[in-house]
Amino acid sequence: MTLQIRKPDWLKTGLGGTERFRETKNIVRSHGLHTICSSGRCPNRRECWSRGTATFMIGGEICTRSCKFCHTLSGKPLPLDPGEPARVAESIRLMGLKHAVITSVDRDDLPDLGALHWAETIRAIRRANPCTTLETLIPDFQGRLELADLVIEASPEIISHNMETVRRLSPHIRSSARYEVSLSLLRHIARRQRTAKTGIMLGLGETEDEVLELMDEVLAAGVSILTIGQYLQPSEKNIPVSAYISPAQFEAYKATAIRKGFRTAESAPLVRSSYYAEKQL
Repeated sequence: MTLQIRKPDWLKTGLGGTERFRETKNIVRSHGLHTICSSGRCPNRRECWSRGTATFMIGGEICTRSCKFCHTLSGKPLPLDPGEPARVAESIRLMGLKHAVITSVDRDDLPDLGALHWAETIRAIRRANPCTTLETLIPDFQGRLELADLVIEASPEIISHNMETVRRLSPHIRSSARYEVSLSLLRHIARRQRTAKTGIMLGLGETEDEVLELMDEVLAAGVSILTIGQYLQPSEKNIPVSAYISPAQFEAYKATAIRKGFRTAESAPLVRSSYYAEKQL
C-alpha cells in the first residue's frame, strides 16, 4: 500500500465560480467540445474559465495511450468528428478570445495520427477568428516530422510539446512516448522558425541536477518558453506524488531558467502548460 503525502496549503484552490466561468462552461458544453481543463482535472480550471479562457482538446476524448500521470480516458477512440474544427472555431469566436490554446489526445489509431485534423482545426479557427493568436500543444506524432509539418505549416504562433519529466523517469511514466523523440520534435519546430515551448512536472522523483540537465537539453534544441509545475495525482489509478516541491524551489528554478537563456519561464506549484499562455506570447 502506497502512503499518501498530505497536500500542502499552497496547493489548495478556491471553489467559487463567476458568471464568466458559467458562460465559458456553457459554451464548451453546448458545442459538444472537450477541454484538457476538465479531462486533466486541472486545478486552475475555475480561474481560467472565469477569465474566459480554456484549452480545447481535439480528436475526441479517448487517448490511444495510457500515461501514468494523465487522467484523460484511454482506449479505442471513436472516429474523428469532421464538424469539430468548426465548433471549436465558433466557440473561440463566442468567447471573444484574443489567444487560444489547442491540444489533442494521441490518435495512434489513424494513418496520419490526427495531423490533418489538427491542420483543419487551425485553418477553421483562422477563418472565423482572424485576429486570434494560437498556441498548439501537439503530440509527438511518433517522431514522424512530416506529420508535425502539417501543423507547423498552418502557422500557429506557438507550438508546444511537453517533455513531461526528466530523462530517467520518462520511460516509467509516459506511454509509448520517448524522451529523444520529444527532444527531436522540439528541435524540428525551432529549426522551422516557430516558437517552441515545453513543460515539465515536478514531484515524480526527479533530482535537481536532472531538472537542470533537462533545461540545458531543451534550450539547446531551441525551446524558448518553459513551464514547470507540481504533479498532482488525479486519481487512485495514477502514479502517486513522490514529493511536493516548495514555492521557493519553483522560484529558484524560474530564476535559473531565465539565467540560462529561456525567453520566458513560468514556474510555480499550480503552473500548467497553458496557464496564462497569452502572457507568454
